[in-house]
Formats: sequence, C-alpha cells, structure tokens
Amino acid sequence: MSNERPRPSFENIYLQLAFTLAARATCHRLQVGTVITSTDFRKVLAVGYNGNATGLHNGCDRAEPGNCGCLHSEENAVINCDAPRSVEKFVFVTHLPCTACAKRLINLGNVRAIYYGQDYRIRDSIGLLESVGIRVQKLELVSPTLMAAQASVPLSE
Repeated sequence: MSNERPRPSFENIYLQLAFTLAARATCHRLQVGTVITSTDFRKVLAVGYNGNATGLHNGCDRAEPGNCGCLHSEENAVINCDAPRSVEKFVFVTHLPCTACAKRLINLGNVRAIYYGQDYRIRDSIGLLESVGIRVQKLELVSPTLMAAQASVPLSE
C-alpha cells in the first residue's frame, strides 16, 4: 500500500512564493521577489520585493533603467531579516541577484545557497557568491496549476 504522490519540493514552493511577492513590486521596469528561509525549510526568516522606501510614493524615482531609485527585493529582505548571522540560510529570488545585492547577501551571514528562477542581464554575481562558498542554482519552476493538480491526486490504497 503506497500513500506516495508527487509533491512539490520546498525549493519550488519558496521560489513560487518569491514570484508571488514580486507581484507587489512597485518598480516599473522589473518585478522581483525574495524569500529567506532556514536551511531546514521550516521557517521563513524574511521576505522582500523591489520598490520605493516605505512611506514614499509607489513607483520609481526616475525612468532610467538600472537607476530608477527603487530598493531591490534582496535589499528589502536583508533589511527585514532579524535572524542572527549564525543561522544558516537559503535565499529564493525570482531573478539572479545583481552584484550589489550579492554583496548584501554575503554580509547577511551564513547564506548556504541562492536559488533563482530567471537570469539577470549581468551574471557577475555568480562568481562572487561562489567565491565565498555560496551555492548558486537556477531552478525550473513547476507551475502552481501543475502543483495543485499533483496535490489533488488521490492517495493509492
């Protein structure tokens, strides 16, 4: 008797959450979301999405790509993360982090891996992160519709 059915991985669930958070982004050019978790996947330590600072207008300060004035999602997640540096962390982000955000994530401390869904126009952050022992992995996202369909498969008797 088997009670096994396909289940989404924790990596897929948290990456999907990052994409859901990205829908709250107020940047006009790119919508990015970030989730920081414990390495046992049991705790969400922080979330973030890109946009202007709290209390300011919801939108970009300038129309210049790469210099719109919005805080990056990773930056907001790092600001929101109050877990001690000693806690091991995984980071899930919709897009590969830029170099500045990679450095912020390094300084967060004890980040073991960064999982991302889409490439960023500049890929320099991969070498930077790997040089300090942070694993970087692109994930293929399983659609929420497929996850729901898999979850509704009856258990075998």
